[in-house]
Amino acid sequence: MYGLINIGFGNVVVGDRVVAIVNPESSPLKRLKEQAKDDGKLIDATYGRKTRAIIVTDSNHIILSAIQPETIAMRFIQALLDIENSLHKIRGE
Repeated sequence: MYGLINIGFGNVVVGDRVVAIVNPESSPLKRLKEQAKDDGKLIDATYGRKTRAIIVTDSNHIILSAIQPETIAMRFIQALLDIENSLHKIRGE
C-alpha cells in the first residue's frame, strides 16, 4: 500500500511491486543486471547518468535509477506515512 514512488527524473514505480532496492556495485548484481538485459526485463531510468540503485520487482524486472538507494527508501517511508495520515483523517482520529 505504498502508491507510486518517484525514482528520479519523473519516473515512478508502483511501491507494492518492489522487492528490493540495492546498491549496484557487487558482482552478483552486475550479473543480475546483465541477465535482465538479455531477458528483456531491464528498465533504464537513469537518463544516461551513473546507476546508483537497482530496483528489483516481483515480476523480475530490474529498474536502474540514478538516485541513491537510501533516498528511494526514504521516499517509501514517506509514502507510507502519508497514507497512514490520510487514513487517520478519514477515520476522524
